[in-house]
Amino acid sequence: MTIHASFKAFSKKRGSRFAVEDLTFDVPAGRVVGLIGPNGAGKSTALAGLTGLVEATSGRATVFGCDYRALPRPATKVGVNLDGMDVEPGLTGRRHLQICQLAAGSDKENVERVLGLVDLAAEGNKKVRDYSLGMRQRLGIASALVGSPEMLVLDEPANGLDPQGVQWLRKFLREFAASGGSALVSSHQLMELEKVADEVVILKQKTLFRGTLKEAKALGGGSLESAYFKILEGSQ
Repeated sequence: MTIHASFKAFSKKRGSRFAVEDLTFDVPAGRVVGLIGPNGAGKSTALAGLTGLVEATSGRATVFGCDYRALPRPATKVGVNLDGMDVEPGLTGRRHLQICQLAAGSDKENVERVLGLVDLAAEGNKKVRDYSLGMRQRLGIASALVGSPEMLVLDEPANGLDPQGVQWLRKFLREFAASGGSALVSSHQLMELEKVADEVVILKQKTLFRGTLKEAKALGGGSLESAYFKILEGSQ
């Protein structure tokens, strides 16, 4: 099985305490992996460590066998949309994607392709300051896709999307995985994640559970949400 990303005993200390400790799991090709846990559990730190934004205190997080920053053209391998990745509000959506495309070193045609893919073609010349939350979220996903990556790292991608947008995201992620891509998705929306994830990692500083969605649901009587709360309660 081809592995697109890997955490090997990844730990990050902030001051005297661990934000994440001894995190170990893989993101295989063709799979959607859901990363879940309460606020402050270390999910954002893990994603930042994987994408080169924070240094590990110990252990390692790699993509395609190396540090994210060692990839020659990282955006063409890993598409990233993390919480806090703001867009200049005075730019149009199209101009923002053109800048992302230039930075990625990908084809110019990708700008119009991803605008259409996330249903923003008609809004491409509107300034980002005039976008709704859902439109900003779609633009963030488009930014991650403009390099035509093999893997996606998405933090709360359904946040702000309307029901139609959530349905689109679900279908897109399944098709992306079916084509051989992979996705690591952090989300609080457990019922939605249950419809798209192949594997689940439950995190609260340390790994509380890692396994297939089927294995997780079995712990909760057929429900990921029930399994999640049962596992959290057992960790206290």
